[in-house]
Amino acid sequence: MQGTERRTNEARRAATRAALIAAARALFVEKGYGETGTPEIVAAAEVTRGALYHHFADKADLFRAVVTAEAKALAEAIDRAAAPAASPRKALIEGTGAYFAAMTVPGRARLLLLDGPAVLGPHVMADLDRSQGGATLRQGLAEAMRRIDREELDALADCLSAAFDRAALAIAGGADPAPYCAAITRLIDATIRTGRP
Repeated sequence: MQGTERRTNEARRAATRAALIAAARALFVEKGYGETGTPEIVAAAEVTRGALYHHFADKADLFRAVVTAEAKALAEAIDRAAAPAASPRKALIEGTGAYFAAMTVPGRARLLLLDGPAVLGPHVMADLDRSQGGATLRQGLAEAMRRIDREELDALADCLSAAFDRAALAIAGGADPAPYCAAITRLIDATIRTGRP
């Protein structure tokens, strides 16, 4: 009986946490982090204020959970879309298209590229990126380039990641994705070409 009760309590806790994250995401996307209050979040999640503070230290902690879930969903969408490629270059190009498609989810660009760095700081967001999709980009670059030292590879992945993010913001703002895909492809091709012995 205790095992069943424990599972029921765990399921209830997980459901409350998920409701808070979902409600907060919707409000952060609609109004922004600064304009969203915790009373609105608990009302939208249909939980008590005590439940919020049982799961999260404060609004910033809840925001971090929202952004982490969003980054994980982005990485999973890219992984699902990326088929095994014949070459590292092709994998990078296909990953580019998958990234741009995954970033069209409403609110994702705002959460990950605008509010995330403003609220959590660029270093936290960079670490989050490296643990999710950024690791895939770095690995793809390492496979595509024969000789590059680790520090330069890390810097190169950071620079290309910034270009991806800038393009994603433009696309989220209504720009045609085709020129951005072409531009990123040129960057990747130039990078790979100059990185080979």
